[in-house]
Amino acid sequence: MKFTANLSLLYPEHAFLERFAAAASDGFQAVEIQFPYNTPAADIRRELDKHQLECVLINVPAGDLMTGGAGLACVSGREQAFEGALQQCLEYVRVLKPQCVNVLAGRAAPEEREAALQVLQSNLIKASRLLGPEGVQVTLEAINTFDMPDFLIASFGDMQSAIANCQEKIAMQFDIYHMARMGEPVSALLAESGAHIGHIQFADVPGRHEPGTGELDFQSLWAAAEMSGYQGWYGAEYRPEGESTSAGLGWFKTIQNRSN
Repeated sequence: MKFTANLSLLYPEHAFLERFAAAASDGFQAVEIQFPYNTPAADIRRELDKHQLECVLINVPAGDLMTGGAGLACVSGREQAFEGALQQCLEYVRVLKPQCVNVLAGRAAPEEREAALQVLQSNLIKASRLLGPEGVQVTLEAINTFDMPDFLIASFGDMQSAIANCQEKIAMQFDIYHMARMGEPVSALLAESGAHIGHIQFADVPGRHEPGTGELDFQSLWAAAEMSGYQGWYGAEYRPEGESTSAGLGWFKTIQNRSN
């Protein structure tokens, strides 16, 4: 099993560019970054090289999504803004060389849902055709509607349908935390769907902290994913519960010791 440290959430006790050294010191060989765009790509590349880290995943810029807005990817009238976001993402892809680029669908009111799905489909096709030639796997993620009300893609079925309708090589970004929050049968879905998952992320439920702080049985979840044939990365995308990220990495040390 291969684990990445999500540097947007892990190591908040360090400045962003110091998080690469902290992750490498704790034994991570790869990182992911939700939105790297406030830091020059060359500066990130320097830290990756310095600490012999791989960047596995970034997101396409999502406009005002993270501050409570609708975002870009499913919003009619924001198609040009989404294309601009793709171009900015492409610049970072060419420097950081991520394996996956994730598209966050955005929010839509129930009465806008059908139109929003059409816009999303068109934008996913654009993303795949622009980023695919760079060797990137485009992914689509479902996000629970407790944390993000009205999020357009909120269930496993939503991901499946949106990807199938695109008829492009787009994979699921399967976030264990979001699926568990939505009451999905996480273990069964992991066991059945490995071939269609491009990237897995995780946090415990309900607090979105590290494994062992909530109600999920991660040993059975890891086993289900491995049973499915999934061979990709597992992204630690949680909010550390304690004073430091390193202090809460017991789950990671257990897996490392088992592998040695």
